[in-house]
Amino acid sequence: MLHGKKITVVLPAYNAAATLRRTYAEIPLDIVDDVILVDDASRDETVAVADELGLTVVRHARNCGYGGNQKTCYRTALARGADIVVMLHPDYQYAPRLVTAMASMIGSGEYDAVLASRILGKGALVGGMPLYKYVANRGLTFVQNLLMGQKLSEYHSGYRAWSRTVLENLPLDRCSDDFVFDNQMLAQAMGADFRIGEISCPTRYFAEGSSINFRRSVVYGLGVLKTSLVYRLHRWGVRADPLFGAPAAKPVRTQP
Repeated sequence: MLHGKKITVVLPAYNAAATLRRTYAEIPLDIVDDVILVDDASRDETVAVADELGLTVVRHARNCGYGGNQKTCYRTALARGADIVVMLHPDYQYAPRLVTAMASMIGSGEYDAVLASRILGKGALVGGMPLYKYVANRGLTFVQNLLMGQKLSEYHSGYRAWSRTVLENLPLDRCSDDFVFDNQMLAQAMGADFRIGEISCPTRYFAEGSSINFRRSVVYGLGVLKTSLVYRLHRWGVRADPLFGAPAAKPVRTQP
């Protein structure tokens, strides 16, 4: 526990057998109470490795997509009593040791959500992020900050921490089951006026790490731009969107 709160790490997994052990070995188990792996119908030995490590495993009988996997992650974590949930990819691209810092930023009461940014500092390109992805990240983030009235260094990190209050208040069932889920969830959190912080995070790109291809990246980018535009029109009251529903009331924060 940390600050009297139960810390849960969720691992949305798809064919992560080659990297799962390395990821798990660096999770700070001195403060983490629960580690949950949701396997999205992997075709490798992900589940066998997770069982060997003693993780709590939820297995999808069919592939539900990246967003569908996360929905199961968060539902399971809440059902098991999590107060702070850190979503960490088991592909070892992000630094698991930052779980403590991210959870502490929420546990202190200063933030409701925390993003681990690859762009703060020089971690992205040094860690091997392809140049086209770096340029796309910077361009999309610039546009999104304009449309969403924020000042984030990036919107596209797959390493995030959420308070129980956020997960209980956001209508995640309205979000996509595909990769744009991350962006839609973040837009929902902004629309509900949750406090979002960032922390610098090194990243690693290597052969065994997961990465979407160029075509999927383009589809994701278009989805991100659509989400941002929909958000802005919704905030202006021009066009209500089901992703956000009625204008959100101030969130009711769960007390420890």
